[in-house]
Formats: sequence, C-alpha cells, structure tokens
Amino acid sequence: MYYQDNLVTLYHGDCLTETAWLGADTLVTDPPYGMGYYLHSRAGKNSAVEVAGDHDTTARDSALAAWGKKPALVFGSWRNEKPKCDQVIIWDKGDEAALGHPTFFSAFEEIYVIGKGWNGPRRANVIRANGLARGGAERKAYGHPTPKPTGLMELLVSYAPDGVIADPFAGSGATLVAARNLGRKAIGVELEERYCELIAKRLSQQAFDLEGIA
Repeated sequence: MYYQDNLVTLYHGDCLTETAWLGADTLVTDPPYGMGYYLHSRAGKNSAVEVAGDHDTTARDSALAAWGKKPALVFGSWRNEKPKCDQVIIWDKGDEAALGHPTFFSAFEEIYVIGKGWNGPRRANVIRANGLARGGAERKAYGHPTPKPTGLMELLVSYAPDGVIADPFAGSGATLVAARNLGRKAIGVELEERYCELIAKRLSQQAFDLEGIA
C-alpha cells in the first residue's frame, strides 16, 4: 500500500498482481489506449514521456477480463478496437489540439460504458469541455502526459452506482481525487512510483481540486 486516507487507498504496482481494486463496485479508468503514445519533448523522442504499457491494448483488456461484468467507464481511442460495451460517450475536448496539427485533427476521446446500474439525470452522450482546464496546462501542473480533468471525472463518478470506485490505471490521480471530492470511497493502482507520489500529494492537499464541466 502506498497511500491511504479515510476514503482513498492507493497501491503501487501492476493491477494484475495488486488486485484489491477488484473488490470495488464500479470501474472508472483511463487505461493505456494501445497507441504507443509519448509526450513530445524539445530534447527529442529519447527525452519524451511515454505511457507505460501503451504498445497495445493488452493491459486494458487484461484488466477488463479480470473485472468481469460489473459496471465500468473506460477511456479509449477510435484508433483501436473498443471493448464490448453498452454505450459510447464522446468527450469533446474542443480545439485545444489544433496548433501544429494537420487540417483535420482528433479533438475527442471515447469513453466506453459497460454494465448496468448507472444513476443520474438523463443527458446526451457528448460531454463538451467548454473552457475546462486541460491539455498543456494540466500536463505542466501534474507532470503526466495524459491527465484527465477533475471536473470530467467528477461528472463520470457522479453517475456510478453506490459503492467503491476502482481505478487500476490511476495515472495523475484524477479519478481518485474526483471520488474523494464527492465523498466516495476509491481504490487505485498505479504502476509508476513517480505518479503514485503525485497522487498522494494531490490527495493529501486540504483544498479539493475543483474544475467545471458542462
């Protein structure tokens, strides 16, 4: 165990061996997409920040197989085959990625809805950023190549059935912070210790991370 408070428990290691998260009730996670993604660095690719396990979707698929049929919200990309799901949410990030990209660039990510029991008001399956802090600012703040906005994760967690939230690919800790902000218990696992340190720092702060979303 790397960190624990009255709501959140964080483990450092591989989620297939650190399996406490499997006892949770709802999965909300941003796994490696299988894109071979790395955050470009001015010093060149050798100095870039890579996403561990992102060479294919094995990490994601193995975690979902272990999770079974319980409710899950799982981020992904249209570039790779999506897991079997009941619905797809589109997270429209707006024009944040326009600079330096070709005429048509990808400004959205998919979120796969798996299982039943979701709670909350009826809404369309497109979530728009609408000025949400994101992109370069978040990467600079958290030192993670693919952080998710806390406000977005709070919205997703708010629809989760009662019980404990699991995130076996905790990354920058957005799911765990969102769960904590909503008074939900959560269990996370993160492979890289530097991100465990980041998550523990975020969770130990007295002031909650607050970001809006529409």
